[in-house]
Amino acid sequence: MALGIVELNGRLHDRAGFDCGNEALNRYLRSLATQHRLKGIATTFVLVESDEPARVLGFYALSAAALALENLAQADRKGLPAYPVPAVRIGRLAVSLAARQRGFGELLLQNAVRRVLAARGALGVCALVVEAKDATAERFYRKYGFRLCAGEVRQLYLPLGVG
Repeated sequence: MALGIVELNGRLHDRAGFDCGNEALNRYLRSLATQHRLKGIATTFVLVESDEPARVLGFYALSAAALALENLAQADRKGLPAYPVPAVRIGRLAVSLAARQRGFGELLLQNAVRRVLAARGALGVCALVVEAKDATAERFYRKYGFRLCAGEVRQLYLPLGVG
């Protein structure tokens, strides 16, 4: 079984069969992800196995964002202009109930970070930002170096450093 993370294809990937246990995330994949791509709002990427390419094991969505400079930790502000800094938002990240406990959340997050770092050649990006849905999600992101934005509840960012 080879895993791959590819852009969502509404004609190929079985969105209706995906269930992560969170109806808002399920609904996003089933009903909004393709529309958001067409409207330039966000792009969704799905985790699939080569032997079952239609079955979605997990997904994440990326979109453009900006972070207020004052939301960053003082150490992360060094050398940045005194206006909102460019960022990329992970709008959603979910793993199906059937695929839990296999490290797929970490795999999806790593792929998102690599994808954003690759985009830095053509686009200014200083951070990856996420709105953690709950305390469990917040702990997940903090484990990978995300920092809480000043004055925000569950908004976290990952500084991408000098590229």
